[in-house]
Amino acid sequence: MVKHLIYLAAGSGRRFGGNKLLYPLEGRPLFSYGLETLCRAVELRPECELTVVSRYPQILEAARAAGGRAVDSPQSTRGISHTIRAALAALPPVSGEDFLFFAVADQPWLEADTLLRLVDAARPGVPGGTAAFGERVGSPTFFSGALLPELYALTGDQGGRPILRELGPACVKVQAGSLRELEDLDTPPERGETFGGTR
Repeated sequence: MVKHLIYLAAGSGRRFGGNKLLYPLEGRPLFSYGLETLCRAVELRPECELTVVSRYPQILEAARAAGGRAVDSPQSTRGISHTIRAALAALPPVSGEDFLFFAVADQPWLEADTLLRLVDAARPGVPGGTAAFGERVGSPTFFSGALLPELYALTGDQGGRPILRELGPACVKVQAGSLRELEDLDTPPERGETFGGTR
């Protein structure tokens, strides 16, 4: 069983007013927080492999430096489904016993403990799962390798959430430590506002 941790880091951040993934958040580019969290999971769970999908050289270089698979995805401007497809096409053959995890690069408050609980929830017989806080769901998500055709069938700016909804109660919800872990950074912090993370 292989658990592929796929980092989706190709967005343009239109609402942010610029490339938010490279935005310096407390002295570090925004994308680096989530990348560090995924690297921690790979370090602690030998069944995990890291794949980073981006169209930005700085992020791809950081992925290589971290020992991950770096996937250039120029078609990502056409929507997140193209980023997902680029990642899937770059993976070695995926079996029905494997799992595919997707994390987004604009979620700097995600904690490694939450990600590890999600990784551990991916067990034989579990078709998919999502991070949650109460009834609110968010990223990261995971899918059994048996759902690979459904992931390939996504179009435009559609992510995998509809697939998880179709699973109904079979979709496992793994509780995050706080609601903030599920939040993404859509606008630049106000002047004087601090990151306020627990890292």
